[in-house]
Amino acid sequence: MSTPVPAVRAPGADTEAVQVATRVLGRGTRLPGWFVILWRNGKCRLGLLMLAGFVLVAIFAPVIGRYDPRDDDFDTSAGPSAAHWLGTTALGEDVFAQLVFGARTSLVVGIAAGLLCTVIGLVVGLTAGYLGGWLDEVLSFFINLGLVVPALPLMVTLAAYSPVRGLTLIILVISVTGWAYGARIKRSQIITLRTRDYITAARFAGDRTARIIAHEIVPNMTSLIVVGFMGAALGAIGGEAGLAFLGLGDPQTVSWGTMLNQASLGGALLSGQWAWLIAPGAALALLITSFTLINFGIDALSNPHLRED
Repeated sequence: MSTPVPAVRAPGADTEAVQVATRVLGRGTRLPGWFVILWRNGKCRLGLLMLAGFVLVAIFAPVIGRYDPRDDDFDTSAGPSAAHWLGTTALGEDVFAQLVFGARTSLVVGIAAGLLCTVIGLVVGLTAGYLGGWLDEVLSFFINLGLVVPALPLMVTLAAYSPVRGLTLIILVISVTGWAYGARIKRSQIITLRTRDYITAARFAGDRTARIIAHEIVPNMTSLIVVGFMGAALGAIGGEAGLAFLGLGDPQTVSWGTMLNQASLGGALLSGQWAWLIAPGAALALLITSFTLINFGIDALSNPHLRED
C-alpha cells in the first residue's frame, strides 16, 4: 500500500516575507508551501527576483532592445550614446540589442539542456539503483565513463567536428557530456530508498515497479531532482558561453558568448569599447548568480534546519 507523502508546511506563514510575496502575487493568491519556504529564504528570494528580471527581459526583448540585434546599418565601433546605450560593434550592430536578445539564448539553452541532462540522469539512475544486478553494473560502467572523460575537451571536439551548427547541437553536446554526475547521485539515493519499509510494503502489496518508482521513490527525491536540474542548467549556460566564445557556436545566433567572441576578434580593448566586452560577461555572471542563490532555497526544502524564520 502506498504511503502518502506529507505536505510541506512552513511555520510562520504570516511573516513579513510571506506578506511581501502575497502583495506581489495578489491578495487572492493562495501560496503553496514550497513557494513559502523558497520566498522566506532571503538569498533565494533575491535569486528569484533576479531570474524573473532576466525572464522578463528575454520575453520583451524586441521592445527593450529597440533594434534588431543583426542590424548593421549604424556607425561602426561607436561609443555609448543616447541612440546606442552601450555603443556599436565593429560591424555596426547595437551592443545593447545584442545583450538583451542574448538573454533568450542563455535561458533557452540552460532550461533545455538542464531538463535533458536531468531526465537522462534520472532514468539511468533510477534503472541502475532500483533494479540492480547486471543492469546496474552495465549502467554504472557508462556512468563512471562519463565521469572520468574530461567534459570540456569532449564538448569542444563534438562541437568542432559536427557538420551542422546551431542551438540544437549545443544543447545535445552539453546534455551528452553532463548527465553522468546527476545519474551517480540519483543512483546512490535510490539504493538507500529501495530498502525502506514502505517500498517493501508496496512490493508485497503487488504494486508494479513503475508505480513504485513514480509514486513512492520519485516524490521523495523531488529536492534532489530540482537541485540536479539547477546544477545542470548552470553548467549548460556556462558551456554554451564557453563554446560560443571559442567560436564553436552558431555565428548567426545572438548570445553572450558570441558577443564575447566578436568583441575579442573586433579589438574591443584596443578601441576602448569596454561596454561591448564587459556587458555580456556581467550579464552572464548575474544569471549564474541568480541560479546559485535559488539553490539556497531549494536546499531548505529538503533540510528544515536551513529554513529561515
